[in-house]
Amino acid sequence: MKKIDIPVCEKSNLTLDEAASYFNIGTGKLREMTNDESCPYVLWVGSKRLIKRKALEAFLERSYSV
Repeated sequence: MKKIDIPVCEKSNLTLDEAASYFNIGTGKLREMTNDESCPYVLWVGSKRLIKRKALEAFLERSYSV
C-alpha cells in the first residue's frame, strides 16, 4: 500500500511534532496543555497523543496566552 502525504493544514489530527510546527508552540508546552483528561483538543490512540487541529485552532483564537 502506497503512503499518501497529506499537507498538515488539511489533516484533522496532528502528531505533537506536527502541531508544534503548525502552531509554533513547543512540544513540551503541548504535552502540558494536553495532559488533562478533559482536554477538548486531544485524542488518545492507545498511548499515542494526537491533537485535534480545528479544536486547538478554536481554543487558541479564544486565548490571550498559553
